[in-house]
Amino acid sequence: MSEPHPIVPVILSGGVGTRLWPASRRSRPKQLLDLVDDRSLIRATLERILSIPSVEQPLIVANEDHADAIEDDLRDLVETDPVLILEPLGRNTAPAVAVAAHEILASQGDRLMIVLPSDHTIADEAMFTEAIAQGIQAGRDGHLVTFGITPSRVETGYGYIRVGDPISHSTARVSAFVEKPDAEAATSYIASGDYLWNSGMYLFLASRYLEELERHAPDIAENAARAHAAAIRTATRVALDADAFRACRPDSIDYAVMEKTDTAAVVPTDPGWSDVGSWSSLWAIADKDDEGNVSTGPVELVDVNNSYIRAGERLVAVIGMDDVVVIDTGDALLVASRDRAQDVKVIVDRLQAANRPELD
Repeated sequence: MSEPHPIVPVILSGGVGTRLWPASRRSRPKQLLDLVDDRSLIRATLERILSIPSVEQPLIVANEDHADAIEDDLRDLVETDPVLILEPLGRNTAPAVAVAAHEILASQGDRLMIVLPSDHTIADEAMFTEAIAQGIQAGRDGHLVTFGITPSRVETGYGYIRVGDPISHSTARVSAFVEKPDAEAATSYIASGDYLWNSGMYLFLASRYLEELERHAPDIAENAARAHAAAIRTATRVALDADAFRACRPDSIDYAVMEKTDTAAVVPTDPGWSDVGSWSSLWAIADKDDEGNVSTGPVELVDVNNSYIRAGERLVAVIGMDDVVVIDTGDALLVASRDRAQDVKVIVDRLQAANRPELD
């Protein structure tokens, strides 16, 4: 039996989670909230990946404003504290993964890195572990591996991956990445059997990602390298150079690299994944009462069905409504149709334009 190949977990925690406002705020984003169980989303993500054999000291790429909160939340989770790579501002996932790859190469040598959002959930951890095992050989062979989720419904809030020719019994080439479709297109994708949901999880060698980034987005590659080289370091923090990182063009790993590379591969899997991207997605994965409702906090419901109700300290009463989301945080109240939950971002944009304090 071959020796296990070391894997470095890279947790991306730079987002704010605008679609989960008003619970998620700039000062305490959704990954630091206990929205699914009694753990924060980021702690659950880290606990899940640390159970996999051969993982090494984790890296967390996060906004510098959240560093203390993340360290407090993860205290005593592992013997060796995660290293926080601190961004002075958000530049999306392509630069974030680049600085993590540079840190791995500088501190540990070339390693497989598994890149995970900090705000997703996995119901079947054994299947998740098996999917990673299936992707390791393709990653070692130089492929940039992503994990595609078997669709369970017509979903317009996710990107899709079209599966190409097989590489092995468990891995295939990526034929195309497809942006979030309308309902008609999503229905046709699922009917064809050729498409998977894009999970935003990746596995590749640090050196291979940087090679492909240099090939397809050299400006991001250059500025990310400068930001890491000039970083200020402590034992568990790497504070990126602000000027160099600010010069990075904001772009996602999919746009900058995965859609352009000819070495993208996908592992199909179905581990009960959710990106916890909206209140409707939280309703979908939660345990429900006999009326299909999910409620948290002091809540009274009369003739309410298939709804998500979250109260803070004060009582929330709802009467005669179906398929709604009601979120009360004391300083803000959200009421929305469950099928319009993605549009919370419209409200957040308006609050930002008006410089409202409820964003923080």
